[in-house]
Amino acid sequence: MVEITRLDTREAGFDAAFASLLDRAPEQNADVTQAVERIVADVRARGDAALLELTNRFDRRAATSVAELEVSIEQRRAAWDAQPAALRAALEQAAARIRVYAEHQKLAPFSFTDAHGNELGQMITPLDRAGLYVPGGRAAYPSSVLMNAIPAKVAGVRDVIMVVPAPGGELNPVVLAAAHLAGVDRVFTVGGAQAVAALAYGTQTIPAVDKIVGPGSAYVAAAKRIVFGQVGIDSIAGPSEIVVICDGKTDPGWIAMDLFSQAEHGEDSQSILLSPDRAFLERVAAAMDARMAELPRAATVRASLKNRGALIATRDLDEAVALSNRIAPEHLELSIESPRDWLPKIRHAGAVFLGRHTPEALGDYCAGPNHVLPTSRAARFSNPLGVYEFQKRSSLIECSPQGASRLAEIAGAIADAEGLQAHAASARDRA
Repeated sequence: MVEITRLDTREAGFDAAFASLLDRAPEQNADVTQAVERIVADVRARGDAALLELTNRFDRRAATSVAELEVSIEQRRAAWDAQPAALRAALEQAAARIRVYAEHQKLAPFSFTDAHGNELGQMITPLDRAGLYVPGGRAAYPSSVLMNAIPAKVAGVRDVIMVVPAPGGELNPVVLAAAHLAGVDRVFTVGGAQAVAALAYGTQTIPAVDKIVGPGSAYVAAAKRIVFGQVGIDSIAGPSEIVVICDGKTDPGWIAMDLFSQAEHGEDSQSILLSPDRAFLERVAAAMDARMAELPRAATVRASLKNRGALIATRDLDEAVALSNRIAPEHLELSIESPRDWLPKIRHAGAVFLGRHTPEALGDYCAGPNHVLPTSRAARFSNPLGVYEFQKRSSLIECSPQGASRLAEIAGAIADAEGLQAHAASARDRA
């Protein structure tokens, strides 16, 4: 039988139990942070030499130069050509859908002239160079390559530099195939905090980037925190999350597998079902027991559901939505009748999947919107990865002689009040 927390909003003690369920954000490990600080400082000071030593040590490599760790364009093309035709077709279709959605996200310039003849506006420019971190080794995440690289290319980023660890020299060819398809410019088989440091500060071989995106280990997350400011970062990714709100009319086996889909990411992933139909919650629990045998990663799923999963009975759908807003989940499924009618009440969610036929898994691979989403309640204040992450806004101001005179009156008065006489004089000189 699947072990999973059962809660009911009508029962005494619910609020405390619910708060405990959410209070699982991983704390920063002081030992990890200190180790990463040393690694980052070493790579910053010694460049290629430090990067080579650390890669050979941590990834059991025997390279004699960082140049040996670069994967050539020819190697990437060969990896693409070696994939089965069906997989190539699937990757191409997913890439096309991601690109079409990304095209709709482009920020637009604007300009207007005010009453005094001043022209004001906004200019949009892409980053020069972006760094993409992809988990490596035996794990294959070609979807992450597409989701990170394609928006950067749509934004107009000139150079996309990908780093991916290859422990023992082992590198999944599907990841290289995806890099070829997405148009990644350079690929280096380095990983961990040392790869993040190399992207942030540059080495003799790896160029410094303007922004680093992509998930990684606790060491990668710590390194991204440390280098933030030197470069931009997308986010500090936490464990995967899903909340499903269901009215009890969806196939319980579907819902069970939707919850499993996030639980299989890791033992610290969180899968929560909210429903006012208590009998339906029991049917989902039975479906979990019945379908668990289908999963190769059943042990991971069981541990995740035991550690952080929950089936929560609510008074009604309004209460379910209110609880979801408190969770601010990475993924939210509205498996209910007329889901769009409920959208105005959804305040916090990384991505919303509407209706009974929209499982979160489609969003992970090919629906079109990005699967890099805010976790650990960050959906309260941050956004999915998108083209806008790789574009910059610059303000444009052009004053007419008459406009400068009018603005000088306003600026001069405020500058005088702040005691900044050079500001006041600079403005009044144009009057």
